[in-house]
Amino acid sequence: MEKFLMGIDIGGTNIKAAIFDTNGNEISKSSRQTPVEVKQDIYHMRDMDVLWDKIIEIIKESVEKASILPQQIAAIGTTGHGKGMYLWGKDNKPCYHGVPSTDRRAEGVVAKWKADGTCEEARKLTLQNTLACQPVALLAWLKEFEPQAYSNVQWIFEAKDYVRFMLTGEPMAEYTDTSGTCTMNLITKEYDERIMEIYGIPEMFSCLPPLRKSSDLCGYVSEKAAVQTGLCPGTPVCGGMFDIDACAIAMDVSSPEPLCIVTGTWSINIYLSENRVDPRHPVNHSLFCVPGYYLIEESSPTSAGNLDWVLSTLFGLDEPDYKDIDNQVANLDPDSSNVFFLPFLYGSNSDTVRNAVFAGLNSGHSRADVLRAVYEGVVFSHKQHIDKLLVHRSTPPFARVGGGGANSDVWMQMFADILNMNVEVVEGKELGAKGAAMAAAICSGMYTGYPEAANSMVRIRKTFYPNPVMHEKYLKKYETYNKLSNGNL
Repeated sequence: MEKFLMGIDIGGTNIKAAIFDTNGNEISKSSRQTPVEVKQDIYHMRDMDVLWDKIIEIIKESVEKASILPQQIAAIGTTGHGKGMYLWGKDNKPCYHGVPSTDRRAEGVVAKWKADGTCEEARKLTLQNTLACQPVALLAWLKEFEPQAYSNVQWIFEAKDYVRFMLTGEPMAEYTDTSGTCTMNLITKEYDERIMEIYGIPEMFSCLPPLRKSSDLCGYVSEKAAVQTGLCPGTPVCGGMFDIDACAIAMDVSSPEPLCIVTGTWSINIYLSENRVDPRHPVNHSLFCVPGYYLIEESSPTSAGNLDWVLSTLFGLDEPDYKDIDNQVANLDPDSSNVFFLPFLYGSNSDTVRNAVFAGLNSGHSRADVLRAVYEGVVFSHKQHIDKLLVHRSTPPFARVGGGGANSDVWMQMFADILNMNVEVVEGKELGAKGAAMAAAICSGMYTGYPEAANSMVRIRKTFYPNPVMHEKYLKKYETYNKLSNGNL
């Protein structure tokens, strides 16, 4: 009987379940939006029970679409957005709403920590910049403003760990995801009580689930979950990984040479390194799913998700039609379009400008000007992060790009022109789910490790080469973009 792999991807607003064969071909996919309630711009809340109900729906639907039997699924992997938190209570149910990574309620907490030296002290162990969306800041906020919920916490989960827990009943965490939350000592690569003490939440140390590797067996589909989802009880479920790692491994970024870029809600810009960057430099570290590597990261929520909002809110479109958008953007030369966009709808990477801005827009501009400005603004924001990364390494020979923006050839050419490097895009769209499925393949014994799995399951779709003339044009616009993002409007 032919075997298949399931990957489940819990994004900030969309969740997906996809089924792959052992060669990495996508057989089926099912997706749902999970409502995120936003209050006063800073409170982002997700009903954990509704999230699980939607997960049940997409699991059933993906199996049905694939026209396979549940017993043909060899193993399951989960991935999801990093940071945020999903708390399980001592009363054996969610004890608070899920908090996605776009939440900003704890900004005041982090500002206080920066002022009193807490962030600097913690960074010596975490190798992380403390963010308002990380569990440590959210838990400190909860301790102050929601003490009843705080006292009921039994387990602190990331998104994919919560889903795995619901599938197996086994409370576990996983190294790649946890290493980006400021709860782990990245020098010892284990939990450290001192970190929780530094942040003023020492009682939460006992609520950190046991750590496992991404391809480790972390339990089996329980009888209860089997009844709910239609899966076979006893189906292996692996540790899974942070969605950044999942996308990177699904692009066969398993060595230090290339740069890896993910264009989703977040602008993710990473490379692999066997060595840590000096902790005095403000780049983030996490542990990569390939043993022996750190993932060196520059990121912010300033990427392709901005296009979705613009299309929906300004133009009334439910999803991007990249063929139409690409035609409009390609018909405008960069020199003839003087509209700029700061892609800060979901957060900012600027110390001075906190919200999104269209600059230079007037009644003579068209929809095409707006769309080109969004395309350019997103790439410029990525470039700001990449410029900081290149301080610590040589210029890479190429970059591999994934996420929503990789669906647009015009956008990918723009990345190549602005970054002045070759850009490679791999086959397939559901890279997060595919990376999780690759972990499941290793867990089930199909492959010995990620390099072998990638060799069989990953293929390059297209390479984009930089145009020197366009690069010079974009460099001039990038200078203006930098001035705008620094508050010189």
